[in-house]
Amino acid sequence: MKYLIAGLGNIGPEYQLTRHNIGFLVLDRLAELHGGTFKPDRYSFIAEIKVQGRTLVLSKPTTFMNLSGNAVRYWLQAEKIPTENLLVVTDDLNLPYGKLRIRPKGSAGGHNGLTHIQQTLATENYARLRFGIGAEFSKGRQVDYVLSNFSKDEMAGLSLLIDKVCELIITFALRGTEAAMNAAGLVK
Repeated sequence: MKYLIAGLGNIGPEYQLTRHNIGFLVLDRLAELHGGTFKPDRYSFIAEIKVQGRTLVLSKPTTFMNLSGNAVRYWLQAEKIPTENLLVVTDDLNLPYGKLRIRPKGSAGGHNGLTHIQQTLATENYARLRFGIGAEFSKGRQVDYVLSNFSKDEMAGLSLLIDKVCELIITFALRGTEAAMNAAGLVK
């Protein structure tokens, strides 16, 4: 059984540790934990890992955030993965920093990457795992905030949160969205 795990972010060293790149950071850690290596390919950096008989295709789109749907659609088709086996990992301004939420479907919630995925796939019926980054910015400064690096305080606990997200991804692949949702409910 195959799954596509798409971590959203922007390519380039200037974006590496920004809040908007949490999807990339999570997938880097997941690949590290399970022996995967990212290689450039069409529309994405791609790694493949195996977990208990499941194949997880990890995609870090190289299309930049606002065109993420192109990479997601391509890899779903290329790997013959059904949409119900897609999980998108992204940042969320509407959740407090460190709060995790996984849902089997839903709106884009104002997130441009999710909006493009939904437009490209013509559906809201795919799982998404949102990582709360908070909304600690003044009016009109949203772009600056999401493209800024995590604060020192946030960085102190970031690796533990990323490891928790990796566990939720594995739970999603092994036991489904509902089990991952229950596990996410344990996160404070």
